Amino acid sequence: MPPTDSGLGSSSDDTLDLQLPPEFGALFAGGRGPQAPPDAPAAGPLLDNLAGWGAADTPAGPFALVPVRLARDLDRITGWMNDPAVAAFWELAGPPETTAAHLRAQLAGDGRSVPCLGVLAGVPMSYWEIYRADLDPLARCYPARPEDTGIHLLIGGAGDRGRGLGGTLLRAVADLVLDHRPRCARVLAEPDLRNTASVAAFLSAGFRYGDEIELPGKRAALMVRDRAHRHLL
Repeated sequence: MPPTDSGLGSSSDDTLDLQLPPEFGALFAGGRGPQAPPDAPAAGPLLDNLAGWGAADTPAGPFALVPVRLARDLDRITGWMNDPAVAAFWELAGPPETTAAHLRAQLAGDGRSVPCLGVLAGVPMSYWEIYRADLDPLARCYPARPEDTGIHLLIGGAGDRGRGLGGTLLRAVADLVLDHRPRCARVLAEPDLRNTASVAAFLSAGFRYGDEIELPGKRAALMVRDRAHRHLL
């Protein structure tokens, strides 16, 4: 089970000069996401058509989740996974095939976990996994409810760390989930307890500390964003 968050960092700082493919730019033209490309994951009924959620407005600019395409995104995500700050929690450092195997396990599945690039103001700058927590092994470790939705993330560029951006984007993603998944009452995360920066980012994004849970390979903080309290925190 991957961690919720990498320490909110990685090493690829070349995204500012990236020439974006047309599907990224389309996200910010009219508020609707593009049609899912042929090799995109099946972001369908299990996650209420995540691929079509479009962009959320944030203080840092429009932000969208774009389902990963292996041929397009593998090198970028591999670079992030090999940053020491990321590898300490994700444990996916190594050649591209290490990252590819992790991604393929989701891309070949039934859509209960969808790997995404986080695109901020047109720049791919983070990696996210949006998943059905109630259908995940995590559900054995806490009192799961139907439609619970989980988040894993890492932020790619070192320049994006340590300035509150993680909390801003976590709030935006939790709001996207709650806006587009009407049957979901809670958004969950399980950062490693040692990852104090990640726990702090979730707290700043309106999540509450729910419990301390034992997961394979880590002791985690169960963080919860409740639909009922979303406008109070």
